[in-house]
Amino acid sequence: MKKGYFYIAVAVVMFTSFEVVLKFIAGQINPVQLTLCRFAIGFVFLLPVALHNLKKRGKRLDRGSMAYFALLGFVGIALCMPILQMAVSYTGSSVSALMFSCNPVFVAFLAFFLLKEPIKPRHIAALSLEIIGTVVIISPWNTRVNMTGAALALLSTLLFSLYGVMGKRKVAEFGGAVLTCFGFLFGSLIVLAFILLSHIPAVAQLFQAAGLESFANIPVFAGYTLQNLPYVLFVSVGVAGIGFCAYFLAMEYQPASVVSLVYFFKPALSPILGWAVHGEEISPNMMAGIVLIVVGSLCAIIPGILESRREKS
Repeated sequence: MKKGYFYIAVAVVMFTSFEVVLKFIAGQINPVQLTLCRFAIGFVFLLPVALHNLKKRGKRLDRGSMAYFALLGFVGIALCMPILQMAVSYTGSSVSALMFSCNPVFVAFLAFFLLKEPIKPRHIAALSLEIIGTVVIISPWNTRVNMTGAALALLSTLLFSLYGVMGKRKVAEFGGAVLTCFGFLFGSLIVLAFILLSHIPAVAQLFQAAGLESFANIPVFAGYTLQNLPYVLFVSVGVAGIGFCAYFLAMEYQPASVVSLVYFFKPALSPILGWAVHGEEISPNMMAGIVLIVVGSLCAIIPGILESRREKS
């Protein structure tokens, strides 16, 4: 139980720091190119740990498990991440961030139907408070919503929720490191194939006509410098490698619906990190939203800890 919450805390810190660190290299690297870099380096970083865990568990990767990892990488990385970036291109980051932060709602229902995880009253209370808190922080009413962007953001949220639930299904068998590592491998390969396709003139023209210039002629190596390399390594090793691995390691000890709450912590902690690192202002609505999210999260976490202690005694 305690290990589960420790891994949740690690995932929260890593995931929350992503946008804060990304601000240092904004505009220097194509977002799809960075997606490839993040998950390819994350795979290399996790590979020794994954191989050690396979040996420790006495497991071998057969065609069936590799096919499952390929599907995992396709859904959670190759499909979800570019669609989320398309959503940001159409509707801006605030609305996309709001919808993506609400993926615990989808996880709760997907886990109920696919994993038979119960939805308890405390989960409903937590989700309600956290949704309200996220909306208060991001204030999407101050932004004109593009329906295409909103639909893409909703689709990416659903895909990432499915990615988490699919991972939960296999995490007990292979462990979080193996699951994350080989999902990254296949996800990176598919993203690389997409990048190569973007250089075909007809494909590039299609994206340009749709107003998605960043998806046309995507570079592989351009934009990296000695100055931005430390930040690139952090979002690759720290956020992707350690963050995603901790996310799935937490699922070895906690239900998927509880672990997915890390995405409600992001909008609560991001303003604090932004203030500490970049000197960004924390507005009254942000403070109110942070309080709501913290209270909502405690509604889900504290009863779980108390239940675990009662079971042990």
